[in-house]
Amino acid sequence: QVQLVESGGGLVQPGGSLRLSCAASGIIFSIYDMGWYRQAPGEQRELVATIASSGRTNYADSVKGRFTISRDNAKNTMYLQMNSLKPEDTAVYYCDAELTTTGGIRLDYWGQGTQVTVSS
Repeated sequence: QVQLVESGGGLVQPGGSLRLSCAASGIIFSIYDMGWYRQAPGEQRELVATIASSGRTNYADSVKGRFTISRDNAKNTMYLQMNSLKPEDTAVYYCDAELTTTGGIRLDYWGQGTQVTVSS
């Protein structure tokens, strides 16, 4: 059974930094695109950043220049370095990975989410 587990969320003051991690475990043959999404109360889930297996990245305009997405393919782990955090970054952050497991079917998996709160 494949699991994605996020960690690293918490409470931080405006202007501060956090680093989120997303570790994939289980029987995994290949991981393709990975991404971070977030959902604030009363809002729809939105894309934060994505990273392909090649390392090509894509960012939402709202986080460009402040957030950096990366991955360690050997560890099946993805990261999100968040700097210059703003109150509007407050949300539950979810990781997503497209991967193949037993049976060879390419499926989308989600983590359970980690809360990020930016407040003074």
